[in-house]
Parts: sequence; structure tokens; C-alpha cells
Amino acid sequence: MKLRALPVLAGAAILALGLAACSGSADATDASSADASSTTSGFAVDENTLVFGVVPDSVDTETNYQPLMDYIAEITGKSVEYHESTDYAALIEASVAGKVDVASFSGFTYVTATNNGAKLTPISSIVTEEGQEPGYYSQAIVPAESDISSIEDFKGKKVCFVDPSSTSGYLFPSYNLLEAGIDPKTDITPVFAGKHDVSVQKVGEGVECEVGFAEDSEVEKSDAVKVIDETMVPGAPLVYASALPDDVAKELVDGLSEVTIDDIIAAGVDSADSDSFRSVFFATKPVDDAYYDLIRDICKETDAEQCQG
Repeated sequence: MKLRALPVLAGAAILALGLAACSGSADATDASSADASSTTSGFAVDENTLVFGVVPDSVDTETNYQPLMDYIAEITGKSVEYHESTDYAALIEASVAGKVDVASFSGFTYVTATNNGAKLTPISSIVTEEGQEPGYYSQAIVPAESDISSIEDFKGKKVCFVDPSSTSGYLFPSYNLLEAGIDPKTDITPVFAGKHDVSVQKVGEGVECEVGFAEDSEVEKSDAVKVIDETMVPGAPLVYASALPDDVAKELVDGLSEVTIDDIIAAGVDSADSDSFRSVFFATKPVDDAYYDLIRDICKETDAEQCQG
């Protein structure tokens, strides 16, 4: 397995990736509820509730985030309502419509949402080990017994992606395919699995997808695939809706900028003291909007439609 250092973003061939397909798959409920429940208080629902939005990364998404939501409830004194959109585009629409107060986005989803008018402020990014800096890996994977050894060999294959708005499951993989001389629209057959773990599963089975991409945290759970390449991706941000009242925003920033799992447990969130939560959370590290300029640069290089406002 080799580590792919992201090349200098200059002179790359610019090819349209055609991400428009994702815009039609958004959860209609997210969009249609905007007018019915919009408020002038700055909250998605009311002053006693914070809506916590997430992208549907895996089947364990809600379980993984529950201790963090319990902690947010503890530091704000508000009820925290879990909101998992049907896909990435639905969460983008919900954030643009002001239907989420706090959220865990992917970097690409955050850039796309703000490009389309969502007023969001990054707070921090989750790290899973002591001493780690924000960031994770987009991994190119093949079935465990495959003789495919490079991304160049993906040409002509059925390729599993996660979602058209996924950072590690589509944007960075598409850039790497372009760098390998492969048009991700015309030189392969793209398959969107919807979740990272499903992408891993489908590649491992080798039927719907012969090769693919997914986030490292899901890839490492499977013995059915192997990694043939990887790229570091900016860490996913925890964000808050900029319309929230200043006192609530301050509570979120103070509580989430640099918090460790021990801090969360000490705050009385017993559910954080578990192997499952420790596997996905160690601490948070502060990030700001400029941290995601790399994603904006990738957007320009790939001319990805979803990047446009």
C-alpha cells in the first residue's frame, strides 16, 4: 500500500464530473418543511431544541453520534434532535433552508452547502487518536484477491463511489482518477453505494462494483477488500448555524472546539465511556473556513458541478 501525496493543484486536466444527478435525490421532506416550520428566533425548530444533522455515512451513524449529542444537550441545556438525511444532498438542502442547528458534515458537503447559501460556521473536527491532527483517508479499494494494483487499472471498471457530495467517497477519488488519465464520467461505470460501508461491501463482493473508494475507518473493518492507494482528506467539520443566538453559539464553540472523550464523560455522559464511541472519537481540534480551501481548489480542478453556488 502506498501513500499518495496530493499533487500540486496546477495544470490538471479539467473535466466536468456531472454531479447534478444528486440534486434530484434530496429528501423532499427536508425541502418542503422549510416554509412550514421556519422561525425568526434563529433556531431550526424552537429555542428549547437543537437539531443535529449528519450525513448518512454508515449503518452505525446514529449510535456513533449519540454520546456527542448527549454532551451538546448537557452544555446547552437544550433537547438535541437527531436528523439523518436520506443522502448528502438532502442535508445540504436542510442546512440551506435553516433546518439544522448543529451538524457533522463532510468537508465537501460543507463547501457545497455554503456555496449554495447555507450560513454555517465551522467549530472543530473530530480526531480518533491522541496526537492526531484533523483529517482522514480516501482509500482506493479492490477485492482482497484482485490483481489490480493501481488506480490506472480502474479504467473500464464498475467503480463504487459513496455519494456525489462525499469528500472521500467521490470528490477526491474523482480527482485521483483524473490524475491517472481516467474520466470519471466516461471511462468507468460509476456506482453510488450511498454509504461508505456499503461501498466497501459491494467492492468486496465484486459483482456490482469491481473496484471502488471509501473512507479508511470503514475499509479497515473489512477483510474482503484491500487498499491499493489513499489520499489524505481535510477533516470533517462540526458546524453550527450562524443564525443561532450569540449565547448559544458561544456555548457550542466553548464546548466543542477542544473537547476530549474524558471531558465528555466527566460532564456526565456515561454513554461516551464505551468501546464503540472510543473507536470513532478521541477529541476535537479547532478548524476554520480557510481549512477547507483545499477542497475548493479540488473543486476548481475537477470543475465539479456540485461545487457551484
